[in-house]
Amino acid sequence: MRQAQEARESIGASLFVAGVDEAGRGPLAGPLAVAAVILDPSRPIPGLDDSKKLSEAKREALYPLIIERALAWCVVLIEPDEIDRLNIFQATMTGMSRAVAGLAPGAHEALVDGNQLPKDLPCPGRAIVGGDALEPAISAASILAKVSRDRLMVAMENLHPGYGFAAHKGYPTPAHLAALQMLGPCAQHRRSFAPVRLLLDQARLF
Repeated sequence: MRQAQEARESIGASLFVAGVDEAGRGPLAGPLAVAAVILDPSRPIPGLDDSKKLSEAKREALYPLIIERALAWCVVLIEPDEIDRLNIFQATMTGMSRAVAGLAPGAHEALVDGNQLPKDLPCPGRAIVGGDALEPAISAASILAKVSRDRLMVAMENLHPGYGFAAHKGYPTPAHLAALQMLGPCAQHRRSFAPVRLLLDQARLF
């Protein structure tokens, strides 16, 4: 805490710029993870990049560095029932707003990966297509979101065995689709996503 306070004092009146990104829009199961990060210019983190371009080992190595060196960070989870209620796009926008609002100190500007900005961001924002590979703060957010979600999906394997969540992290792989067909949806499946919805519709018919 003292280090973070000293860093904030050394930056003084500089603007706090948050990077914002998500992980888990495409899976059939599990939460959507959204992260916001304000990096400390005086404590650079070498190796930041789009989380999809990094190996799992590299992401895991960068995760604690981001947590330690960032001025502020926040990870928000949007659970499957809220995704189903809002739709995945609105759930993403909601998660981004919540993540930025959860930063302390707050951000003066948010750089959001993609081409859409949430309407209720608590600060001005800019949407940057491919930002997770261009802006270090967005790269850091993408890593926090990805690692946080992957760890949850690995833990979920024990709660819902048989689906292979630890391996495919909820994405619609052939193995996941086969398990879904055999076992049916569990509590972590997104009912509004087509493969899950079709199974539920079929079950209602018979």
